[in-house]
Formats: sequence, C-alpha cells, structure tokens
Amino acid sequence: MSTSRRFFVCTRQKSEVGEDVAKALKKELKHQGLKKQVVDGHKQRTQVQTCDCLDLCRDCKKGPGAALIVYPEGTVYGNVRPADAAELVAEHVGRGKALKRLRIEE
Repeated sequence: MSTSRRFFVCTRQKSEVGEDVAKALKKELKHQGLKKQVVDGHKQRTQVQTCDCLDLCRDCKKGPGAALIVYPEGTVYGNVRPADAAELVAEHVGRGKALKRLRIEE
C-alpha cells in the first residue's frame, strides 16, 4: 500500500517567500532521501505544493515567513523561511515529530 504526505505552502500574502520555501522543502526532501520512504512496511511519498490561500494570515502576517499545512496530519506551521526547510523536513518527515518552534496551534 502506498500513502502520500503533502506540504501545502501558502503564496497568497508572501508569494516570493512561499515559492522559496516550497523550493527549499523540495530540495531538502531529495537531499535527505525522504521524498520516498518506507514507513511501517508501507511506501510513503512526500510532495510539496504551493497554494493560493490557507486562511492563516493572522498567524504569520507580522513575521518574515510563509504559512504551510502538512497533510494528512493537518499540522500547521507559520513564519517558515527557506532556512527552516532542513530542520522541518528532518523533524516532521524524518522523525515524525512536529517542529514546535514553527507550529501554530489552532
């Protein structure tokens, strides 16, 4: 059985930052060898997509980064910058733990 995880990166308010975050996440997934992996005997693929709006402006409007949501977990992150991609991929995808310093609690 194959499953899929998706990072949806908002580009509505901060299009350049959002695009850069998406590129950095894609690069890190490949660099860390986590784009495709086997988890508990199941193939898992992680993809990164940009989207127009995640309705999270109130949580990241003041900071320099973009907002993103990871599905199927539904984990929400705010003020994510390209420099955060390596740590975010290692923690969330590699270790299966939310990165607390960027996480937005709903």
